[in-house]
Amino acid sequence: MRKDKKEAVTLRTLGKSYKEIEATLQIPRSTLSDWFRESDWSKKIKDTLTESSKERSVINLHALNKIRGKHLKKLYRNAETEARGEFEALKLHPLFITGIVIYWGEGDKSTAYQVRVGNIDPAMIETFVKFLRAVCNVPRQRIRAHLLLYPDLNPALCMDYWIKKSGLSRENFTKSVVIEGRHKTRRIPYGVCYATVSSTYLKRKINIWLKLLSREFIKSVYCLRE
Repeated sequence: MRKDKKEAVTLRTLGKSYKEIEATLQIPRSTLSDWFRESDWSKKIKDTLTESSKERSVINLHALNKIRGKHLKKLYRNAETEARGEFEALKLHPLFITGIVIYWGEGDKSTAYQVRVGNIDPAMIETFVKFLRAVCNVPRQRIRAHLLLYPDLNPALCMDYWIKKSGLSRENFTKSVVIEGRHKTRRIPYGVCYATVSSTYLKRKINIWLKLLSREFIKSVYCLRE
């Protein structure tokens, strides 16, 4: 199977419309239609998208700052309810599980609004970016990234490395942060890369996914013991 078709199948199984897959992979809708026309599972996804199109979870993040008080609380309750339903639908999907596990281990737990992961492993950052884009419906331009560097590292070289490896473009990166280490010797060859989305709505959903996933793991352990 050609690589772009395999990626298209993954996005379609996540419930993406032809329009969303076309925007992500630049594959014409006519090609997607040819690939999925005879697939029963794809037809079911189409029916689901049609029924729920008015209630989709793609949130205009810029509009949230206009909502206050009761309306904001209701919106966040909706996010948590939505997250529970999505967990049941996606809990066996590899990208969904991998993204949540990455956040469990490496994600920001201290703020109510920042969905942020930092790591020195480019594969981990690239996978988390794919999770944000494909599972969480975050537009690429909403993802912000920055590098944490030691003084002995070349900022331009590190930036080029992470642009090539992370799945993000130069426009996603803000100014790098240089810190003094305890020893002026190179320990991390290309610094630490952080990928961030500022959204209380998404943070609420991820927190619910984390709780539900931990329960699934605990149940699995009990099943293995029996």
